[in-house]
Amino acid sequence: MEAILALEDGTILHGEGFGASATAVAEVVFNTSMTGYQEVLTDPSYHGQMVVMTTPHIGNVGVNAEDVESSQPWVQGFIVREISPLVSNWRATESLPAYLARHGIPGISEIDTRSLTRHLRAAGVLKGALSTDGTPAARLVELAQNWAGLDGRDLVQEVTCADLHTWEEGTAPAWEPASLHGVAAGAPLVVAYDFGSKWNILRRLTSYGCRVVVVPAHTPADEVLALSPAGVFLSNGPGDPAAVTYAAAAVRRFLTTEIPLFGICLGHQILGLALGGRTYKLKFGHHGGNQPVKDLVSGRVQITSQNHNYAVDPDSLPAQAEVTHWNLNDGTVEGLRLKDRPVFSVQYHPEASPGPHDADELFARFVVALAR
Repeated sequence: MEAILALEDGTILHGEGFGASATAVAEVVFNTSMTGYQEVLTDPSYHGQMVVMTTPHIGNVGVNAEDVESSQPWVQGFIVREISPLVSNWRATESLPAYLARHGIPGISEIDTRSLTRHLRAAGVLKGALSTDGTPAARLVELAQNWAGLDGRDLVQEVTCADLHTWEEGTAPAWEPASLHGVAAGAPLVVAYDFGSKWNILRRLTSYGCRVVVVPAHTPADEVLALSPAGVFLSNGPGDPAAVTYAAAAVRRFLTTEIPLFGICLGHQILGLALGGRTYKLKFGHHGGNQPVKDLVSGRVQITSQNHNYAVDPDSLPAQAEVTHWNLNDGTVEGLRLKDRPVFSVQYHPEASPGPHDADELFARFVVALAR
């Protein structure tokens, strides 16, 4: 089927459609990962966005039940250079086009994704409308221009879990010591706030020996404290961090205690806001698995997986907070910690699935803090 992608600045791209017959309106961002499209599709942090994959050939390994990061795909649309008509992985249970069609998500292929990515880098994040159902191009431009966008919107409420629940699944990769697998009796309890958490974060916490209880994003801090946790985790998630005011309020309450806190991505931004800092929107965000980050404590440079459109303003942070990581591409804040208590966060994803795994040690650092 014919597909059309129209951007708010009037750019119109024609290609071949796949997935669902539908029209979607969302922010258009690009992802530079060479592998892991299934993890990208199912990352709740992409809610409200459609993704351009810069790797030209997508879909050849199909879709399977083991590699998802949540119970459903969250992207609003998928944009690729070439979609594979064949599936050649023994674990696959269906093709990528069939998977997207089943979930009502449209896709477009046979367009110049390199040119589109360069356009987004120059212009910044743009609103777009993608149609595979015959909607005229002029109408799609109007839809993109009239869409409210994501700034100021609380998308966390749309992706968080409905109820408190326990998490018991871990991971057992070959590169990891067997002693880290499983949860022993009397293991420390970590309460994880679900702002749109990727499942592999919860797997990593469990694999490092934590008992994990997941709570909805709007859970008051006092309800969490009543569970007597050894630590609190703040997850990734979609949208504008400044709109998630209830989460920042909960973190401010935790900061009056000595409970260790660890935040990733949106959790990092919420910690910055709870400390009195500010967040701002990046020109085109960081989306991909090849972002270089310098750890100022160790001096090491890590290659990291990232997915965020907002960042913490370092000049807005109070004196008790210090920046611990910088992005070597654009100099944005990638991590912070408090000087007087076990509270730290990173903007990137140390749990990255399928990788890289350079920063997995941060989970060990959190577990050490739990034992003190």
